Amino acid sequence: MNRLRDILDPFLLLLIATVALASVFPARGEGANIAGAMADAGIVLLFFLHGAKLSREAIWSGAKAWKLHLATLGTTFAIFPLIGLATQQITAIPLSMRAGLLFLTLLPSTVQSSIAFTAIARGNVAAAVVSASFSNLLGIVMTPLLVALLMERSGTGSLISLSSIEDILLQLLLPFVVGHLARPLIGGFVARHKALLGRVDRGSILLVVYSAFSAAVVEGLWHKVSKGELLLLAAVCVAILAVVLLFTLLLGRMLGFRREDAIVLQFCGSKKSLASGVPIAGVLFPPSAVGPILLPVMLFHQIQLMACAVLARRYGAAANDRPELAAAG
Repeated sequence: MNRLRDILDPFLLLLIATVALASVFPARGEGANIAGAMADAGIVLLFFLHGAKLSREAIWSGAKAWKLHLATLGTTFAIFPLIGLATQQITAIPLSMRAGLLFLTLLPSTVQSSIAFTAIARGNVAAAVVSASFSNLLGIVMTPLLVALLMERSGTGSLISLSSIEDILLQLLLPFVVGHLARPLIGGFVARHKALLGRVDRGSILLVVYSAFSAAVVEGLWHKVSKGELLLLAAVCVAILAVVLLFTLLLGRMLGFRREDAIVLQFCGSKKSLASGVPIAGVLFPPSAVGPILLPVMLFHQIQLMACAVLARRYGAAANDRPELAAAG
């Protein structure tokens, strides 16, 4: 029972409940405007807190492993997008959700779970902090650029406009920079209230999800998507993760990484951030398009947690049984 609780993400249950609420009681009219305004405010707060939590000391401490970080970023922002482009050939999945698959592959890595799984697997935690944090930082710029470059070529249409660029600067980049610059003033408060601020983070994401799915439901989302299409979408997400896990494993061996660094490459390189994906989608795409686009992101989020939880425990158990593995790499 404890293992099941560890593997299943409680936050995903909240996301499912939020989607169910939006499906039964979607925000309409003035309510939709209020929900949208609250979601926008939540995005600003979310990225302000991300900036305030980013430690320069952690960045400098692990920045020496440049080959590892380049391999991780290359997997995140090059290999993943190529896989995303390949998924656009699966015509059995509706176009809106294929756009979501492509968007999923353009997102940065997660931070918390990448670091946590690296620690469980007895990997290089300091390097994981740097790789995951730098990936998230780059994602503020790289994800919108990749959306603009690849979604038009894939046939899903480029949804980046001048107003979207302004929103990226005002809702994502500016709050992030301001939060990071304010770290000397509020860093202590952030460190002392991690649990509370974590709830604020998640509350902001739930607001965006409710607003997005409300708009999608009003547009008839659940009348356009069948159970078979959802199952196929989940199967494609499993396949994407399996391909990337295998790729990062082989790449780590090819580059001659120590065991600890190879674990960082696998866990940081194979993940995609729901926490970044939800607000970025809310800024980049029209409200009615955000719901279908986020479906693959939410599915992949849970699949990656389940798979990587099992993998991390196996790596950790192997290191405990044979201590020389952790020492020799």
